[in-house]
Amino acid sequence: MVIRGFIYLTGFGLAVSGGVNAIAYLNLLSTGYSPAEYFFYIKNRPECYIMLIGVALIIICLLSPHRKNENDY
Repeated sequence: MVIRGFIYLTGFGLAVSGGVNAIAYLNLLSTGYSPAEYFFYIKNRPECYIMLIGVALIIICLLSPHRKNENDY
C-alpha cells in the first residue's frame, strides 16, 4: 500500500510539473505563435512529456488490483 501511495504521489508530482511547463509555454501564443506552432513546439519539448508519464503512473496506480493478505479484515 505504501508503494502504491509513493507511485501515486510521484505521478502526481510529475503531472503537475509537466502541466506547469505546458501552461508556461502558453505565453508563446501571445508573442505571435499560432496554435499549430504552439502544439508543434510542445511536442518537441522533452519536459512536456513528463506530464504524460505522470498521468500514466497515476492511472496505473489507481487501476492496478489490490492484493489482499490473509490478515486483512
